[in-house]
Amino acid sequence: MNLAKFPRRRYTPYFTPIQKLEHLTEYMGGPQIYIKRDDLLGLTGGGNKTRKLEFLMADALSKGADTIITCGAVQSNHCRLTLAAAVTEGLKCHLVLEQRVPDSYHEHASGNNFLFHLLGVERTHVVEGGSDMMAEMEKVADELTAQGRRTYIVPGGGSNEIGALGYVACAQEILQQSFEMGISFDHIVVTSGSTGTHSGVLTGLMGENAHIPVIGIGINKKKDVQTQNVYNLCCKLCDELDIPKFSKDEVVVFDDYIGEGYSKVTDGMIKAVSLVAKKEAILLDPVYTGKTMDGMLDLIRKGVFKKEEKVLFLHTGGSPSLFAYTDYFWE
Repeated sequence: MNLAKFPRRRYTPYFTPIQKLEHLTEYMGGPQIYIKRDDLLGLTGGGNKTRKLEFLMADALSKGADTIITCGAVQSNHCRLTLAAAVTEGLKCHLVLEQRVPDSYHEHASGNNFLFHLLGVERTHVVEGGSDMMAEMEKVADELTAQGRRTYIVPGGGSNEIGALGYVACAQEILQQSFEMGISFDHIVVTSGSTGTHSGVLTGLMGENAHIPVIGIGINKKKDVQTQNVYNLCCKLCDELDIPKFSKDEVVVFDDYIGEGYSKVTDGMIKAVSLVAKKEAILLDPVYTGKTMDGMLDLIRKGVFKKEEKVLFLHTGGSPSLFAYTDYFWE
């Protein structure tokens, strides 16, 4: 695979570290648990969208954009980082926020919502849950285009065949780090949401003939739907990278840890976030990595992994949103 042919901005001038979670490994009694710290990526507050934005922003700049438009939930990490990338590049940014939980938007809320304000979002457009988000972004684009602006729409989660190249690059990074560390990972656990991270890692590994099983923990959709969505983007990535497509059987998704829905609190998430904070002093987030860690720990308890195996947890960031959920953790 040759990623050098794609235009790319660089927001992180280093590899994010891989570290062993010694205390958590001991607490769980195995397997050997490692973590890839993509919460330490560049841009404001870090997180997985930074990798995607390196390719998306390069594409936007190549097309002469002066305004970025993107969408997400009211506490969207993706919106925070897209706004941060726009600020870094000297561009304006509009955010379309979806109230996936009714009445969940509060203008002066903490967490990512506060950071939208602090980073200087040009305008926030709030829509009801279930809205056609691409259509809503296109409405904003039409309004701005009529004013003479040059807009570029970044899809939700940055998850198209351009953004997902960021996690193809991450797969290559993991393989280089594992070689240098003398470690062979038996499994990689990722959050499976808007599909860009899951599809990118899986396609990157398959493209490098590194057949490490990738386990996706779903946070919003049922298994069959999510599996197909991930595979669809994998196929687009294969075309983009000019590599052979692989079987849909390579896509593994668990949907047992979603709870009542996207961003809705579960007891397992609260316990997982609290456990990792107390054992390793690492902050997870309540929407993505908290539920993913809950899923991984449950699979460990069920014996899915052997005690001697090495499992890599991909930390996709998002901890700023914790501060909008503090009441649940005080309880």
